[in-house]
Amino acid sequence: MLKHSSHELQLPLLSSVIKAVRTGIIVFDQDQRIVLWNRWIEFHSRLKEEAVLGKTFAEVFPDMVNSRTHIALREALANSLASLISQTLHKAPFPLYINAANPDKGVLMQQAVHVMPLDVAGQPRHCLVQISDVSTAVARERKLREMAQELQSQTFVDGLTGIANRRRFDLHLEDEFRRAKRNASPLSLIMIDVDCFKNYNDNYGHQQGDECLTRIANALSSVLHRSRDLLARYGGEEFSVILPETTAEGAERVAESMRTVVEALALEHAYSHAAPHVTVSLGVSTLVPEHSSQTSHLIHTADRALYQAKHAGRNRVVVFSEPNKKTG
Repeated sequence: MLKHSSHELQLPLLSSVIKAVRTGIIVFDQDQRIVLWNRWIEFHSRLKEEAVLGKTFAEVFPDMVNSRTHIALREALANSLASLISQTLHKAPFPLYINAANPDKGVLMQQAVHVMPLDVAGQPRHCLVQISDVSTAVARERKLREMAQELQSQTFVDGLTGIANRRRFDLHLEDEFRRAKRNASPLSLIMIDVDCFKNYNDNYGHQQGDECLTRIANALSSVLHRSRDLLARYGGEEFSVILPETTAEGAERVAESMRTVVEALALEHAYSHAAPHVTVSLGVSTLVPEHSSQTSHLIHTADRALYQAKHAGRNRVVVFSEPNKKTG
């Protein structure tokens, strides 16, 4: 029995492997003519091997002439330079389709493209273009990004009212405090408390209490119109508002508008000491931060103003002012 040499077996085996691999393989000769076109690329391009062999890159891909891929091909043949075509910048360089068997669903494939020079002994340089389908990976990454964004958004949003939560408030206040320091600009803070809310919850029930807080949050939100203003649920029945680049006078106007819109809701509250309907008390503090200033000072002074508003009868706005220092 005659034995075939390993060399005789290699060529048919190599041909079978190239046809079977689940990645696109195109080989160009020195004149940019196609000399190899495997089964994968044939399927996803809808172009038969016999229709492209011997044709130039420009003849088969006229829309890609002088594209990043075409330039990489020329560089590989002329200067033996390999290239990886960035999937981020060039999502679908070749006109390849994910479901080429169904032309009606002609969705272009997301691709990773490697362009590599091939130096074959005794022959002019050739170029191998290898194309991988990364559509699934790209879709998975996109889904993961969306999930991460959704998770982040949930991390910063109060589950009941839909406005910013305490964590978002803390981060935003730090950011705006640093900005105000750099720009020597005023930063105002409003602390808001729903008057006699424990009595409301105890007598109307927690479900109606939750509805009350949600309606108040919506009313307060309607007063703010600037992108960097932030309304947050500070905790329980307490809300807070960050107003960058806002003077004490401006913050007081915003606070009064908020008091008014809540009162206009006319939510019955027969157990309030302030009014027969739901009301809020508001404390305002304004600071032009200096180098040694801390956010805690702004919060503390707004809290003091809120305490004064509640102590004075509730349903009112109080603006914090530093007490006069006695002189000796």
